[in-house]
Amino acid sequence: MPACGESSARDFNRGHDQRAKGLCSHFVWTNRSKESLALDLKEPKDLDVLKQIVAKADVLVQNLAPGATERMGLGYEALKNRHPGLIVCDISGYGSTGPYSAKKAYDLLIQDIAAGTTAFNNILAAIIQRGKTGRGCRLDVSMLECMAEWMSFPLYYATDGAPPPTMSGAEHASIYPYGPFDTGGGGTVMLGMQNEREWGIFCRNVLQKPELVEDERFANTAVRSKNRKELRSIIEDVFGSYEAEEVLGKLQTAGIANAKLNDMAGLWAHPQLKARDRWTEVSTPNGVIPALKPAGAAEGYDVRMDPIPAVGEHNESIFEEFAIER
Repeated sequence: MPACGESSARDFNRGHDQRAKGLCSHFVWTNRSKESLALDLKEPKDLDVLKQIVAKADVLVQNLAPGATERMGLGYEALKNRHPGLIVCDISGYGSTGPYSAKKAYDLLIQDIAAGTTAFNNILAAIIQRGKTGRGCRLDVSMLECMAEWMSFPLYYATDGAPPPTMSGAEHASIYPYGPFDTGGGGTVMLGMQNEREWGIFCRNVLQKPELVEDERFANTAVRSKNRKELRSIIEDVFGSYEAEEVLGKLQTAGIANAKLNDMAGLWAHPQLKARDRWTEVSTPNGVIPALKPAGAAEGYDVRMDPIPAVGEHNESIFEEFAIER
């Protein structure tokens, strides 16, 4: 189903920045290969157009203010009898019921990427289910609930009122060493180890300090995490004698998981993305821009890399597709 947008004067998501050839970086990221249909749903004529499209659609996804679709006759209860195969996915900050149901929520307050991923997974599951039963369903996706589920590790860590994990930035909250470490030059390296075998190899082969294996301060990951300040000082004292690429080489030879902490320029130029031919180009209303191909696409199939649309660019073709007369 095409994406529905507001008129260009009110499509604020296109204007948060102008970094991608004058276009919003967030909009460019999320709208490749979509079609743009601009409707004013406060106008009865345009609302009727959307209802005609919904009648032939597989899925209706909406994140309008609570109650908005119901007032327009597009809520699940109003649609399920007329369109029994329709899957309706309602995305909101806190869900459609409960004391927080009317509260607004943006990415800063909760985390909408988690909600988008959850909605996508559940829509795919609903389509498979419909293939077996012939019936659609309603998906009530709450940003809070999605993010809470993603937070299950720290939740369980703090079971029964236990202290939660400390704020640790890019470091792991309870496994150590696991995170970023400064070097003598050329950048910061990331490393991680998950067991005592790797810890021993790290001490002997990378740090050249086998005595640390017997040091009670670092006897297991729990106490290493507790004494991370002291251990960080030891590690960075050794790493400070080497350039980042030398440290990465030592870690790789020892079989310790490692990476270089990249900035955006480093990601643009990442050799693995180049080696795997992950870059292509897409068109925008302001010209061609580079774009990453979708990750994990099935081998042997071409992926859609259609342009990023202008507002209302596909109105006429969509009207024709759905036999809508204007």
